[in-house]
Amino acid sequence: MAMNEQLPQHVIKSYDEDLRQLRDMIARMGGLAERQVADSTYALMRRDPELAALVVERDAEIDRLQREIETFAIQLIALRQPVAADLRLIVGALKIAGDIERIGDYAKNDAKRAIVLAKLPPIGSMNGFQRLARLVQENLKEAMDALVSGDAARARRVWASDVPVDEITNGIFREMVTYMMEDPRSITAGTHMLFIAKNLERIGDHTTNIAETIYYAVHGDKLPEARPKASDDGPAPKAA
Repeated sequence: MAMNEQLPQHVIKSYDEDLRQLRDMIARMGGLAERQVADSTYALMRRDPELAALVVERDAEIDRLQREIETFAIQLIALRQPVAADLRLIVGALKIAGDIERIGDYAKNDAKRAIVLAKLPPIGSMNGFQRLARLVQENLKEAMDALVSGDAARARRVWASDVPVDEITNGIFREMVTYMMEDPRSITAGTHMLFIAKNLERIGDHTTNIAETIYYAVHGDKLPEARPKASDDGPAPKAA
């Protein structure tokens, strides 16, 4: 017998509203993270330290939303005693909130580096960074839309979309290393740029984690195969 069959209709309606509120909270947190990624990249390309500082300041809102989601999800588990898909959704929301919080941290770190880079001579083309940031933003938005709609097929497409992110990151790595080898004066700026690219790549990884969690929440099964990844052409800095 389903859990809801013995519950009064007003209780069922209230429970459905709670689950909808949880999705909305996650979507709001994800939307803020999308904006953080966009603005940190725009601040980098436009050499805008004021916008970058605003990104750093706004990270506290993402942290606050994560705490709210954690509290609300735990309350739902304690009071509603969910099972099956509802339980997977609530537990998945906790995992997704953690991934979004990390995405916010990477965007904040990129903004801090953009502030430093605004004071240094420009190095190389920003085309790769623009493409990389746009791609991870699009994937993150797709993942959030898949969560709100409960669309596992859409989530799976996001999960499988990481290869272009890796390829662009590898291309940026080769370009920056070339500049740094040709002109030692570019090493400081080039190092910051390498970390920014790696942070964007890690944002892509967390987005595919989110997509995998959504798929499991909907179907109760993990995706069957290893996530596609581009070949790694060389060492890259650890994201920070």
